[in-house]
Amino acid sequence: MAEKALLSEITRIAAEAGREIMIVYESAYDVEEKADGSPLTTADRHAHDLICDRLDALTPEIPLVSEESIGLDTDERLAWARLWLVDPLDGTKEFIQRNGEFTVNIALIEQGQPVLGVVHTPTRRVSHFAAHRKGAWRQTEDHAPEKIRTQPYRGGAARMAASRSHSGQPVERFRAALEAHSGQPVQAVAMGSSLKICLVAEGQADVYPRLGPTSEWDIGAAHCVLNEAGGSILDCDGNRLVYNKREMRNPWFIAVGDPTYNWIDLCPRSPA
Repeated sequence: MAEKALLSEITRIAAEAGREIMIVYESAYDVEEKADGSPLTTADRHAHDLICDRLDALTPEIPLVSEESIGLDTDERLAWARLWLVDPLDGTKEFIQRNGEFTVNIALIEQGQPVLGVVHTPTRRVSHFAAHRKGAWRQTEDHAPEKIRTQPYRGGAARMAASRSHSGQPVERFRAALEAHSGQPVQAVAMGSSLKICLVAEGQADVYPRLGPTSEWDIGAAHCVLNEAGGSILDCDGNRLVYNKREMRNPWFIAVGDPTYNWIDLCPRSPA
């Protein structure tokens, strides 16, 4: 399937999963607790099942890893050159709190890098999507897609996307270092799920420091969108992130709109 047609199909699948999520969102539902203590709802399961079914029918030759996947053989997975990376409901805490800031994330990974990504926000009926060397786009419902770009940063008051559910001392240290370096107060914008990376991709934020635990499926789709919009995601040593690792946890990272600015010197190092 041609890349443009594939991207269109994945955007449609993400929106379809979003509609399933909204059925649950607008009704009563049960909340379970996974082994790591994170919440799981009926909506997570419904979206997972729908996406897996649709992707298996569309691209049966490409294996899939979802946040809700169980029983995968790690050595077999590490041999995959291509895979779908899915978070069927990113921002379950935001879902439970009913603030609307949750997304459906679908990314295609090739040789350890995201080459196609769709981030769909069900409550807003908005999709951010991108493919390698095809640009990054934002589309609301049936309106025409709009191309998005990051903004250059040349110092001064920085706009920092911040997690609504996760912050902590490392982020505060980054913020203090940025304010000391720029001589201006940081303008913080709180947001849930992978929408923070999309804010950077749209040029509405300059930087998003994620100085805490995340998994590959949390950010793969938005990472592709940010790359194609002109930005980058780097770990706190300045290295680009790699996907389909043995351990699918990400290192601490910063998502930046202007990769030419020296953000890394401001980033605290993650614990060993």
